[in-house]
Amino acid sequence: MTLRCLFVDFNSYFASVEQFDHKELRGRPVGVVPVMAATTCCIAASPEAKRVGVKTGTPVHEALERCPDIMIVQARPARYVELHHRLIAAIEDCIPIDGKPLSIDEVACRLIGRERQRDQAIAIAHKIKQTLIDRELSPILCSIGIAPNTFLAKTASDIQKVDGLTVIELSDLPQALHGLQLHDLCGIGPSMLQRLIDAGIDTVAKLTAAPREHLRAIWGGIEGERFWAQLRGIEPPSRQRKAVASVGHSHVLDPQMRSAHGMRSVLFKLLAKAAMRLRGERCQARGMSLHIRFVGKEQRFSRDLSFAPLDDTPTLLQLMADAIEPLMRAADGRWNVQRYPPLSVAVSLTDLQPSTADTASLFPDRHRNQALTRVLDQVNQRYGHNRLYFGTMQHALEQGAAPMRIPFQHIPDQATEADVGDPAHADPSMDELWLQRERQFKAMAETAHRQARERSKPAKPAAPSHQPSGVGGWVRKRRDQGEPGGRGTTGSLF
Repeated sequence: MTLRCLFVDFNSYFASVEQFDHKELRGRPVGVVPVMAATTCCIAASPEAKRVGVKTGTPVHEALERCPDIMIVQARPARYVELHHRLIAAIEDCIPIDGKPLSIDEVACRLIGRERQRDQAIAIAHKIKQTLIDRELSPILCSIGIAPNTFLAKTASDIQKVDGLTVIELSDLPQALHGLQLHDLCGIGPSMLQRLIDAGIDTVAKLTAAPREHLRAIWGGIEGERFWAQLRGIEPPSRQRKAVASVGHSHVLDPQMRSAHGMRSVLFKLLAKAAMRLRGERCQARGMSLHIRFVGKEQRFSRDLSFAPLDDTPTLLQLMADAIEPLMRAADGRWNVQRYPPLSVAVSLTDLQPSTADTASLFPDRHRNQALTRVLDQVNQRYGHNRLYFGTMQHALEQGAAPMRIPFQHIPDQATEADVGDPAHADPSMDELWLQRERQFKAMAETAHRQARERSKPAKPAAPSHQPSGVGGWVRKRRDQGEPGGRGTTGSLF
């Protein structure tokens, strides 16, 4: 009775929902994208698309090359969450869920008592699959893994897809994992994979045989020991949430917003949302980080600002307006917006401190801005978010750009954080689940674009050293790289 977790993973979830809603897509390759643009990537692919090499993170242009018949459809977060709740209800009629869903398409269930017996656990898994069929939720299928802990159950659910069922008992370890590749294990991305290889671990067999101290050294801390324990069926204690270090938002611009005016409007909307979250965390910011990427251009516009602690939206918006003013002026001359339109934007408020540590402002303008912010919050809390807003956000709101996205580990308050008329307004749990996946997709898109650029470059004699990444994968230049300027500056785009 070593089985303690049953893990449900809905296969190709977003693409499956599209096939569920549109019968004409069933049996055909489908790719789901965040925006209808050739520069984006697939955030989900149907099993038919995966069979020809299209997967999550594949750029759209590559997907069309590999599969000319693929149907590209735009993501519908509200619909995915709506069906998510129906699927969760079906599972809960078979077995209670352990806490809250891990993501929009993954659920862990704790096995207790007789449920830990192999036959009983398998019977529960079959009941879940049958319940989905009885409630006419096919073609949304799921793979189920059963194992001693959540990590191994998730790993088991990935072994047999689509619509699979895999059981890993304690007596099956570690041999049951030896057929996997290192990157098949949750928590081993490209960076960690390289560190393992550099340490002489290039197979799962070597990983499972490595002593705990060795993995701690490779991971650089306690996470290595957690990984060592999980490989042996031990369920390590849950991580405690750390204090918020920054709040921010990023957004890939829709084609109609890829202009200087559209970029500026979206940035203002993102910053207003970040400031609202900042106040919700009862914090003030002492810094701001801005990043803008351009189509067809590797050079990025970046600014890092430092200022006295504050949390009022008007002052923050003015600081950002001043920071991007040189770029806006360049749009009338040196910056060829038609050739190098803005692709994505990101803004973060950094260096946070509790609001209780604030010292009363001596300046009248700050008092007015703080009073205005309080009025904005009161109106929007009562009548819906963005019922009252700054005029610079008008264009973004008219186009529905940068819809409300709430960060992972934050449960949104629909009365204050969902835009009026936004589908998310009807469901306060939507953005928490959707953004968890969205962040992963953005990271995949960044990787795909970077790999495409590297393939187009001539071979170099030596690989460049690792560069630390900022919010949303933005690469920050070091002062010692020989480029003009230091903190708060960027090289010329023109």
